[in-house]
Amino acid sequence: MTPDEAYAALLAHVRRISALEQTAGLLAWDQETMMPPRGGAQRAEQMGALAAALQDLRADPRQEDWLAAAEGLADPAPDVRADLREIRRELTRAARLPAGLPEALARERSASHQIWAQARNDRDFAAFAPALARVLALRREEAQATAEPGQDHYDALLDRYEPGARAAELEPVFARLRAGLAELLDRIRGSSVRIPRFSGAFPETAQMALAHQLAGDCGYDFAAGRLDRAVHPFSSGSGQDVRITTRVDPADPSECVFATLHETGHALYEQGIAPELAWRPAGGHASMGVHESQSRFWENHVGRSAAFAPFLRDRMKIAFGGLGLRSAEALFAAVNAVTPGYIRTAADEAQYDLHILMRFDLERALLSGDLPVEDLEIAWADRFEADFGRRPPHAGLGCLQDVHWSEGLIGYFPTYTLGNLNAAALAAALRRDLPDFDEALRRGDLAPPLAWLREKIHRHGRVKPAGELLEAACGAPVDERPLLAHLEAKFGAIYGF
Repeated sequence: MTPDEAYAALLAHVRRISALEQTAGLLAWDQETMMPPRGGAQRAEQMGALAAALQDLRADPRQEDWLAAAEGLADPAPDVRADLREIRRELTRAARLPAGLPEALARERSASHQIWAQARNDRDFAAFAPALARVLALRREEAQATAEPGQDHYDALLDRYEPGARAAELEPVFARLRAGLAELLDRIRGSSVRIPRFSGAFPETAQMALAHQLAGDCGYDFAAGRLDRAVHPFSSGSGQDVRITTRVDPADPSECVFATLHETGHALYEQGIAPELAWRPAGGHASMGVHESQSRFWENHVGRSAAFAPFLRDRMKIAFGGLGLRSAEALFAAVNAVTPGYIRTAADEAQYDLHILMRFDLERALLSGDLPVEDLEIAWADRFEADFGRRPPHAGLGCLQDVHWSEGLIGYFPTYTLGNLNAAALAAALRRDLPDFDEALRRGDLAPPLAWLREKIHRHGRVKPAGELLEAACGAPVDERPLLAHLEAKFGAIYGF
C-alpha cells in the first residue's frame, strides 16, 4: 500500500468514526430537549451500544499499518500532518483502554444523568452519591489505563479537553487570577453605586423570538442549525448541523439573552471551520479552552459590553415593550451587576472564575480519593463559604447544580477559565486590529469581529495546536493579565473606582 492509499484508508475509517460520534451527539441532544421522561433506560442502552461500536473502530489494529505507511508521505501539508497526529493520538489512547470500559462508562453516564436530574430536583445529594462514585471509579480506571508514564491521572483526563495541559502549570496562573479577583471583589463591595434592575413582562415567546434574532445578528446559520430550550443550555454538532439551546426566566430576560449569545459563540466556531476539513481529525476544535473562548467572547466582550448596550436595548425594547431601564448605560450596568448568588451559570464576570477554580480543586480531590464522595456536599459548602462568604442552603444550589460530574466530565471545568483567559486576550488583539470595533458594536454590525475570528481561529480547526493558534492570534502566550485588565476596566466604569 502506498502512502497516499494508506492515508485515504485512514480518512475513510475516521469518517465512519465521526459519523457515529455525531449520532451519539444527536442522541445526547435529544435526551436534553425532546426525549420522554421514561426513555432514560433505553437511551443508556443505545449510548452503550454506540460507545462499544466506536471503541472497536478506534482501536482497530489496521490503523497501525495504515499510519506507518501514511507517515511516509513526502512533505505533507499542515492539515495532513494534523490528521496523522490526531489519529496517532486517538489510536494510542484507544489501544490502552480495557475492553468494555467505554461501553460501561457510556451506560453509567447516561443512567447517572437521570439520577442526577432527579436528585437535583429533590435537593438530595445522598441519592446521587452512589452514581457519582460509580462514574468516578470508571474514570479512575480510564485515567490509570491511558496516562503516559509518570503522568498525573487528572492530567490524563484533562488532556481529553485541553491537549497538552497540565494541572501543575495551570495552578500558578489560577492562583494569580484568584488573588486578582478577590481584590477586585473587595473594591466592588466597597462601592456605594446602586445598580438598576429589569422590570416588566418578559413572555417566553418574546424571549425565544429575541434569542433567534440575536443569534442571527451574530452570524449563526439557521439553515445549518436550530435553537431550542433546555434546562442546562448547550451547543452540539458540527459542520452543517450545529444545534444550540437556551433557557428562559420569566422575571429576567438577560438569562435567555446571554445563554443564547454564549451558545451561539460555540456554534459559530463549529460552523466556521474550513469545509475541506469536514470529517477529518484536523477539522475538530483546537481545544475546549479555545471553544470556550468563543462563547465567552460573544457573551461578555460583545453582549455585555458598553458599546453593544444601545443596540441590545433597542432590540429588547422592541421585544418586550419596556425594560424598566431608562438608558443604554443603565442596561450595561444591569447586565453586569455583581450580586450574591450560588449558581455558576448565572454568575457575573467578577465571580464566575471563582466558581470554576473551586470545582478544579474539588474534582482533583475526588479523583485522587483525597475527598470521599460522601463528604462532597460539606466540602463544597466549606469552600464556597471561604470564597463567597456564605453557605449554599441546599445541595441543589451547591454540589448538584452542574451536570458535568454526572456525565463523568472530570477535567472539563478548568477549560471554562481557560476560555475566559483566551477570550480576553483575543478581544484585546481584535481591538488592536479593528480600532472601530466599538463603533461597529454600537451599530449592531457584528460581521467585522466574526470575520476576524473566522480568519484567526475558526477556519484552522485543529490544524494548529491550541497554544500555537492563540499565540499567533494574540501576539503572545495567554496568561491572566488581559482578563484582569478587562474586568478592572469594566467594573471600574460601573462601580466608580
